[in-house]
Amino acid sequence: MEKRPHILVVDDEQAIADLVVQLLVAEGMDALACYSGAAALEMLARAPFDLAIVDIMMPGMDGFELCVRIRQTSDIPVIFLSAKDEEADQVVGFTLGAEDYVTKPFRPRELVARVKARLRRRAAAQPASSTLLTAGAVEVDLRTHLATLHGEPLHLTPKEFAILALLAQNAGSPVSAADLFEGAWHERFDDAAANTVMVHIRRLRKKLADIDASTAFIETAWGVGYKLRGGPGAEGTRGA
Repeated sequence: MEKRPHILVVDDEQAIADLVVQLLVAEGMDALACYSGAAALEMLARAPFDLAIVDIMMPGMDGFELCVRIRQTSDIPVIFLSAKDEEADQVVGFTLGAEDYVTKPFRPRELVARVKARLRRRAAAQPASSTLLTAGAVEVDLRTHLATLHGEPLHLTPKEFAILALLAQNAGSPVSAADLFEGAWHERFDDAAANTVMVHIRRLRKKLADIDASTAFIETAWGVGYKLRGGPGAEGTRGA
């Protein structure tokens, strides 16, 4: 059964956000409305999405700032909605990492068509054969941003997901704390970053143990880094 695309709609005008959700649901997609940038970030941290539709002119955190925050942890397509049809706004939006720009009032068919086009391009750019990482009982799906243990979903933050994905890409081999930090945070590694990685590893281990406490899935390679068990039967080493 083909997975239904999961779309996040962000607009402080509740009527517009709810209308867009209805349009997408009618087209066979799963869609969720948020009415502020802060609420959108909370939702993105809790669940994987395939695309976000973001209004630019919102109070507090506007759409531009929200796009920047999304790009810190995710590469999902972002489509901007705006009541202003100004080239300068479009240039800023594309510079910040948005993939499309739709002017209000929008034509429902056009918006749906643009959403479908962006989803097709994303799927074409990420072949299924390269998006599913498996390390023993742990699976990490880069396309859907979903991680599971024994088929049970792991409810991870974006940083936890990024770390687990890096470990899964190198399953059975140690990954240094520096590589984990720079790969997940895209910032230069320093002494404080080492503690940040350790804290996130501890949280990951707890979430894995909540499903299966019989195995240490993330091992510590002392003096080197951390590694994810590459397959069943390996003995784990606990501790951070």
